[in-house]
Amino acid sequence: MIIVTGATGKLGRRIVERLLLRVPADRVGVSVRDPRKAQALADRGVRVRQGSFDDPASLAHSFADAEQLLLVSLDRTGAECVDGHRAAIDAAVRAGAGRILYTSQMGAAHDAHFQACRDHAETEDLLRATGLPWTALRNGFYAASALQFLEAARHTGDIALPADGPVAWTGHDDLAEATAAILAGEARFEGPTPPLTAPAALDFEAVAELASQATGRPFTRTVVADEAFREQALAHGAPAPIADLMLSIFVAARNGEFTAVDPTLARLIGREPASFRSELERAWAA
Repeated sequence: MIIVTGATGKLGRRIVERLLLRVPADRVGVSVRDPRKAQALADRGVRVRQGSFDDPASLAHSFADAEQLLLVSLDRTGAECVDGHRAAIDAAVRAGAGRILYTSQMGAAHDAHFQACRDHAETEDLLRATGLPWTALRNGFYAASALQFLEAARHTGDIALPADGPVAWTGHDDLAEATAAILAGEARFEGPTPPLTAPAALDFEAVAELASQATGRPFTRTVVADEAFREQALAHGAPAPIADLMLSIFVAARNGEFTAVDPTLARLIGREPASFRSELERAWAA
C-alpha cells in the first residue's frame, strides 16, 4: 500500500488525485489529522486513517502496511518541524514501511540561509540514518510563494521587495504529477533527486516584465531594504519569526541557493513544466 501524509493539504491533495489515476484506490491510504476532511477519498475506496505528527501512536497505526510512505513536509520551521518529521520517520520504521519518500526542497543544506532548507537537510539526515530505502524529492521553490509576494503588486503595479536572485519557481501541479509517477513506480531515485524545477529561474525584475506582458499593464520593480521589508511585515501583523523567515528567502535567493534548473521534472511528467507566466496568468484570472 502507498500511504500519503498531508493528503488534504495543497500538495498532498494533488498528489493523491494523480496517484489515483495510476493505481487502484485500494492500494492507496492517507494519514490525515482530521479524517472528516478526507471523506471524499474514503468514498472512492481510499483507506483513511487519523494520524497526527504530535501523536506518534496514531502515526504507527495510520502507516500500517506501507510499502511506500510519502511524508509531506510539515508547515513548521526549526526544531518543531524536525521533531515532527522525526516522529513520523520513527513511526514509519516501527510500522515496517518498505520505503520512505519525503517532500524536500532544492537548496536543502545545513548551511542554507533559508531555515526551511536547513530543516529539510536535517530531515534527510534522519532518513539516511534509518537504513531503509528513501527518496528526498528536491522540489523547486513553489510558485505559489512568489504569487503571495506579488499580491500587493497585483493592485499597485510596483513589485516592492528586497533584493533577490533567480529562483526556479515551480508549480504544485507539476510537482504532484511527478511525485505520483515516482510512487507508481514509473521512476526510482535513491536518496535526493536532482532539483525538480520549472524550465527557468527568474528574479523579480524578470517577473515584473512577465507580469507586464501577461496583463498589458506596466509593472515596476522597486528594491526595498531588508530591514524596511522586515518592519513592514511586522507592521502588517507578521510575528517576528515569520518576518525573519520571509526575509531569509530573499537572502538565500541572492546567494544563488534556488537558481538551479534541471530537466528531471520534465522527464517525469512527459512535458515541459508550467512556466511562471502561465502560473501567474492562471492565478490572476481566478
